[in-house]
Amino acid sequence: MRITPLRPEDDEAVRQAALLLVEGFKESSPHVWPTLESALHEVQKSFASGRLSRVALDSTGAVIGWIGAIQQYRGHVWELHPLVVRADRRRQGIGRSLVEDLEAQVRERGGVTLWLGADDEIGETSLSERNLYPDPLAHLSRIKNLRGHPYEFYMKLGFTLVGVLPDANGFGKPDIFMAKRVR
Repeated sequence: MRITPLRPEDDEAVRQAALLLVEGFKESSPHVWPTLESALHEVQKSFASGRLSRVALDSTGAVIGWIGAIQQYRGHVWELHPLVVRADRRRQGIGRSLVEDLEAQVRERGGVTLWLGADDEIGETSLSERNLYPDPLAHLSRIKNLRGHPYEFYMKLGFTLVGVLPDANGFGKPDIFMAKRVR
């Protein structure tokens, strides 16, 4: 496997990254990129100024993972958005390698912090399907992973839970915020 920039002129790699989005999010967030067209639009946005777009390629040159980032706060902070790995290649270190590569890219650009939002729209954590008010942070401090939510993956990579936005995706469907210092 090798990690390289995703280039807008590489039509086949762009198409493969978009297909990964559709497939990778169809269960956890099916409305986000329900079609190849919507996913292609997201991939195209990743080529804008202040963005990073990187892919993991297998030995045949096929895209097996894609990660992106969006510069914020005058470059001090970058949002990891999105991360997806082909289903048959998960749990093989590809996601970890993509995140580590992205951290290095952010550091090279003077970034200090990498953050992400990890939605829970399908009841994967103890934060889902409940009213988190009046004290969302108390609920966050007692979070439990019920069905394979990716927040634990990110914690293994050194990310910390830094917040939660209750009802971000409708009642009982929060967005869980995580961050990590990369310097």
